[in-house]
Amino acid sequence: MKECEEKFCGFLRSMGVDRVYDMGAASALALKETQREFVDRYRSGDRKSALPMLTSACPGWICYAEKTHGSFILPFISTTKSPQQIMGSLVKNHLAEHQCKSPSQIYHLTVMMCYDKKLEASRDDFYDDLYRTRDVDCVVTSLEVEQMLEQRNLVLSQCESVPLDRLPGVESSFHAVGGGAGGYLENILSFAAKELFQTEIGPIEYKVIR
Repeated sequence: MKECEEKFCGFLRSMGVDRVYDMGAASALALKETQREFVDRYRSGDRKSALPMLTSACPGWICYAEKTHGSFILPFISTTKSPQQIMGSLVKNHLAEHQCKSPSQIYHLTVMMCYDKKLEASRDDFYDDLYRTRDVDCVVTSLEVEQMLEQRNLVLSQCESVPLDRLPGVESSFHAVGGGAGGYLENILSFAAKELFQTEIGPIEYKVIR
């Protein structure tokens, strides 16, 4: 995995990219924030309007929920940003401040698996009117990366290995318990059990119900 990351970093650097960061810090922050949000909702006085809490980093699902269910489902959707947009905040605010730059002076590009991430980045929610800039300026999909390599008659293994950069003052290591959808369910369940009921739970076994 590390070798692949460094080869990919080398490819991006060869195209003129100044800094390359992984999404570990943003993913960890997304999980921690959803854990806190669930506990706050559970402890609120009106659980019927606060629970269940629905979490998703998929902009396609969010768009579907907004357009088809509207006000009925929106109160139950977690307010936590996706890892992509949290990374945007880290780059455009934390990194910009560390480099003594305006957020508008940094062009932030993410590489994501899904085309719907382009839709997410273009939402008005993530546009800064003060600096006239978006948290994420451009999204390139993994398929588009493959096409870029093909256009240059390259395979990733041919690229120079270059270590990823580190966001100053931000821990980038990340390990999510659980698998699909970013591991939200299992992480929130484990945290809530300990925080609310002082109970440690072991590995969760999932069953297919239909």
